[in-house]
Amino acid sequence: MTEAHWEWPFFEDEHRKLAGALHDWATEHLNSGTSTDVDARCRRLVRVLGDAGWLRHTVAGPEFGGNRDQIDTRAICLAREILAEHNELADFAFAMQGLGSGAISLAGTEEQKRRYLPRVAAGKAIAAFALSETDAGSDAAALACTARADGDGYVLDGAKTWISNGGIADFYVVFSRTGEAAGARGISAFIVDADTPGLHIAERIDVIAPHPLARLRFDGCRVPATQLIGDPGRGFALAMRTLDVFRTSVAAAAVGFARRAMAEALARATSRRMFGGVLSDFQLTQAELAQMATTIDSTALLTYRAAWQRDQGRPVTREAAMAKMAATEGAQRVIDAAVQMWGALGVVSDQPVERLYRDIRALRIYEGATEVQQLIIARELLRDATTDSAS
Repeated sequence: MTEAHWEWPFFEDEHRKLAGALHDWATEHLNSGTSTDVDARCRRLVRVLGDAGWLRHTVAGPEFGGNRDQIDTRAICLAREILAEHNELADFAFAMQGLGSGAISLAGTEEQKRRYLPRVAAGKAIAAFALSETDAGSDAAALACTARADGDGYVLDGAKTWISNGGIADFYVVFSRTGEAAGARGISAFIVDADTPGLHIAERIDVIAPHPLARLRFDGCRVPATQLIGDPGRGFALAMRTLDVFRTSVAAAAVGFARRAMAEALARATSRRMFGGVLSDFQLTQAELAQMATTIDSTALLTYRAAWQRDQGRPVTREAAMAKMAATEGAQRVIDAAVQMWGALGVVSDQPVERLYRDIRALRIYEGATEVQQLIIARELLRDATTDSAS
């Protein structure tokens, strides 16, 4: 049962209550839907999630509409897993409210938090996180978009791409080079409202799992200095802190996709008649189902270990990378097996397993591709080994 892992010792009673309530709500209110107007669906889901109170978990500070003083990683992960199991776009809408406003929760001024976070939590403002560029994806510190100090503000020039919620966001947290130092130490973070002159939606990007995505262009885009988040030159560190909060939740979403694929596979295997029986009678099918179930539980354990560890204030870089890598790669295998069990129906457009097959692919790339996670894990291991040998 989906609910069995809620009893794991990683969780407190309030997490179990959240999971049960959200599962019941999602079962009643969410379906995958087939509307081709993805922008409208996403806007509606943000409003619905806000009205129901779920977006309170994506921001920090009860005085700013949040559920807790700090973002609770386990709550974020449980929410993403459950939403992903029920509706892939609802998971996206929820996650982006957190990622898009995360830098404000972590380092925003009192005025910035009061202006933006309550609207994010209520679903009245859509947030976006603008870090990636054409030549600065996995190597995010190589970004070229600039922010030049000018009087009492900054002028942004350059471009961002692969920006989720691009085109529908009410504001963007934009990371630009301010030049205090070379590389990662010369980047700052700014809040740019969507209607700011000089900000343009240069291109909408269509991908295999439809969601709002765009390339942004900044042409002499002027923002007041009050839109700077945190200290000048500390934007890259803030971006990494934001990703540290939400990277583990990508693993949780992958677990949710895998759980839905498992349910679809079991339903098909126990009902698909062949050779005088059903598909689940065959040992090959049983072996595949066993492997799928083991993959789901093992990756869920990695995911919630990382979430628990972060909520305890412990370093989590290696554990989050392990969870993200294992869960997304594992979910890809589980979903592929589910498609195989569905046979020809598994590749029919808009069947549940067909949608899952498209949905999972991006998770192996965004917020750090699998290969980047491997490098992070190896770097952490080698650093620890060097430290141990020197002591």
